Amino acid sequence: MTDALLPAAPQPLEKEAHCYFRKGCNPLAQTGRSKLQNQRAALNQKILKAMRMRTGAENLLKAATNQKVREQVRLELSFLNSDLQMLKEELEGLNISVGVYQNTEEAFTIPLIPLGLKETKDVDFSVALKDFILEHYSEDSYLYENEIADLMDLRQACRTPSRNEAGVELLMSYFLQLGFVESRFFPPTRQMGILFTWYDSLTGVPVSQQNLLLEKASILFNIGALYTQIGTRCNRQTEAGLESTVDAFQRAAGVLNYLKETFTHTPSYDMSPAMLSVLVKMMLAQAQESTLEKVCLPGLQNEFFLLVKVAQEAAKVGEVYRQLHAAMNQEPVKENIPYSWASLACVKAHHYEALAHYFTATLLIDHQLKRGEDEDHQEKCLSQLYSHMPEGLTPLGTLKNVHQRQLLGKSHLCRAVTHHEESMREASLCKKLRNIEVLQEVLSAARQRSQLKYSQLREDDDLLNLTDAPDIVSKTEREVEIILPQFSKVTVTDFFQKLGPLSVFSANKRWTAPRSIHFTAEEGDLGFTLRGNSPVQVHFLDPYCSAAEAGTKEGDYIVSIQDVDCKWLTLSEVMKMLKSFGQNDIEMKVVSLLDATSSMHSKCATYSVGMQKTYSMICLGVDVDDKTDKTKKVSKKLSFLSWGTNKNRQKSASTLCLPSVGVAMPPVKKKLSSPFSLLNTDSSLY
Repeated sequence: MTDALLPAAPQPLEKEAHCYFRKGCNPLAQTGRSKLQNQRAALNQKILKAMRMRTGAENLLKAATNQKVREQVRLELSFLNSDLQMLKEELEGLNISVGVYQNTEEAFTIPLIPLGLKETKDVDFSVALKDFILEHYSEDSYLYENEIADLMDLRQACRTPSRNEAGVELLMSYFLQLGFVESRFFPPTRQMGILFTWYDSLTGVPVSQQNLLLEKASILFNIGALYTQIGTRCNRQTEAGLESTVDAFQRAAGVLNYLKETFTHTPSYDMSPAMLSVLVKMMLAQAQESTLEKVCLPGLQNEFFLLVKVAQEAAKVGEVYRQLHAAMNQEPVKENIPYSWASLACVKAHHYEALAHYFTATLLIDHQLKRGEDEDHQEKCLSQLYSHMPEGLTPLGTLKNVHQRQLLGKSHLCRAVTHHEESMREASLCKKLRNIEVLQEVLSAARQRSQLKYSQLREDDDLLNLTDAPDIVSKTEREVEIILPQFSKVTVTDFFQKLGPLSVFSANKRWTAPRSIHFTAEEGDLGFTLRGNSPVQVHFLDPYCSAAEAGTKEGDYIVSIQDVDCKWLTLSEVMKMLKSFGQNDIEMKVVSLLDATSSMHSKCATYSVGMQKTYSMICLGVDVDDKTDKTKKVSKKLSFLSWGTNKNRQKSASTLCLPSVGVAMPPVKKKLSSPFSLLNTDSSLY
């Protein structure tokens, strides 16, 4: 991984008239990260092929009755299982290839673990969306070719986001755009026939589903993964770089936690609630580790109170990594978490506990209570360092007795050396960790420092006089916490806002085809009043006026006047337009909402190769209440396997973050050519 280069700079926004389109990184750029992601894509294809072959062999074994055939199939199955195990180990090697994602500056620090992005296949929205526009909205679908092309280009760009805030904004824009697409084109009573396929980031197992929520959940996972890559890229040799690292991992934890709470029962190992809980713990642990590095950044001075603070900070980091290692070894996470990740968590737990004991030993051995010093403050700090003092010792007495201080300090040094040796032993047991040179160097240097200090104080009777050093109380001045994703800061315009305001013109509502109404205003009186705001409704209709005789009904929505679209016009604008015709004939097109019907569950079969269970996702679909008709109620049914978390949620979880739609309609754009037209493979180049 020595060929790691700086990631390609984000490309500037491509402007044309009043529109823009974001692009991802150049997929053909030969950076270390792109090569690693290409290897991941190739491995996903190999795993898929091996899974299919194993499934076929298992089916043949069940159907075969000839004993020789069964033996041959069993032999083939053993080879396939061996190949899958090797592919899994190879994928684990990519997940622990931390060197590619680290900052290019040489640093004597333990590497942090980033998450790899989930891979996906190409998706063609054009046919399904065009058919739905023609059928549901009764509009010419060819007028929306540019918008559909923009949606597909945006999705393609999200496969190669840049490793900075621009890349995060790109993914968030697509996530929010999917909220509009879901409301416009995905009714709860039918499937759209669009198959989404995403590969598990940890196992490489593909999951295919005709459910837009799988797409949204996978994009959220990639937002969290991108934050981890931003965090590992920061320069941890500066205070600003470490602050950015802490912030990035806190945001990664927030996105993953939001994914866990919003999208439940996801049919993918890496997005299961148990796995996401572990990943959130891992992000917070790495943020806490960076907080300790920030405290130690100016260079540790051999000062009593500072050493107390650093010792407790190191104990805190060791504690969170010990909890993380325990969580990684619980079922069902244990089977799918990379072994190298669990090993590194154990290594760091022992390493930082050793540092806590080393700093405690230093403050006890190198400092003596002198006249004029604040005895009460030092006594208080020492008493807070332990949950309980060793038997026969008191904080003030230990501070004043040089011999007691040295004995207790040497006991801490012994525990420090023990933890250092245990961390090096754990690192040596994992092949992937043995190949990380900087990790081996940091562990070795820390052990040698503790051994050197102990050797300078060692006496022959230490084995008889030394007692077990007590545990150090973990404490931190900055408790890291998750930062929830801030979708409101990303401005998104609905690609399909020409269809009309989303409150009325959505997939959840049905209406009649547009009817042409020809009428005249008799003596300046239209024969009806208007109400509402974008779109405007006919109200208080005179049953004997020319508009009523032409077929207008009270409650109709006015969609156009004289072939001028007015779905987004306000009440005053529509009234002004109608009165401008005077006594002339007026052509107006209206639509009438149909009776709301109860939402029906729509089952979505999930194809997941090699998974222990095949999930059948049932979408949570709720019709939006028609506020204009208070006498009608919409029955809401909750599925037993819902993507949402709260059973009493009034709307689907996937529609919680829809931004506001601008009033002005964008002009018709020329179709943008995709920057990825040269790619012909299913897997993305990164």
